[in-house]
Amino acid sequence: MVKNFGGEEIVYNYDESKIIVVPVPYDATSTYIKGADRGPAAVLEASPALEFYDIETGGEAHKAGIHTIEPLVTGEAPEEVTEAVYNITGKIFSEGRFPVIIGGNHTVSIGAFMAASHHFPGLTILQLDAHSDLRPVYEGSALNHACAMARAIECAPVIQVGIRSMAAEELPYVNRERMFYAHDLYTDKRLYDKAIKLLSENVYITIDLDVFDPSIMPSTGTPEPGGPDYRELMHFLREVIKKKNVIGFDVVELCPSPANKAPDFMAARVIYQLLSYKFVK
Repeated sequence: MVKNFGGEEIVYNYDESKIIVVPVPYDATSTYIKGADRGPAAVLEASPALEFYDIETGGEAHKAGIHTIEPLVTGEAPEEVTEAVYNITGKIFSEGRFPVIIGGNHTVSIGAFMAASHHFPGLTILQLDAHSDLRPVYEGSALNHACAMARAIECAPVIQVGIRSMAAEELPYVNRERMFYAHDLYTDKRLYDKAIKLLSENVYITIDLDVFDPSIMPSTGTPEPGGPDYRELMHFLREVIKKKNVIGFDVVELCPSPANKAPDFMAARVIYQLLSYKFVK
């Protein structure tokens, strides 16, 4: 079992590390395909297969120091995982480090939103997701994964990118000027630049892996057709990181399949590519 991102090749102690990886194997509030609790372990297991020299940026992001803490294991209550993620993410921010939260379903992001907005006034939360996640309450809980962005907008302004699925009950909470639908992005790539211009200086990024088209990312809790491809979204995120101060991010909703390891590797690649954009100068 791989315990740290990058395996034996990437071993740094906590004190010397700028980047702190927080695995959160939580899935209790998922409502369709279960298995996101196995996502963090699958990402860690795939990560040693990465090449840690990044061709695109011409550097090695791991030299900033990457330390993976023990998985953050809680009970099933969403309040418990939210508090735990809030506490550990707040600690990382207070030490001037960069948190990378690996879920788990989207509920795990809520505590990170709260901590980020507390430590960075004027923050914007950038969501990449197939779903708007704006339900105030779902299945009796305000902390359900379907409510993640409803909680986010209580913390900070939100920009939503890649959206292509929502319930009618979410429509009253949609800010049309700050939501970028996948079908519009398909026909007008200039909208990515518009999204960037709406961001404040400090940005926290939350990536639900179902934002990618399921032809390349089938291993999610709700694989929604019609999403952007890898290169398109990574180009967008590179521009976000180039132009704004990204203070941390999470990657959630990987539901690994024993029959297809490619999505596990892709999730690990997304994480390391973002770190390369951020830490390779």
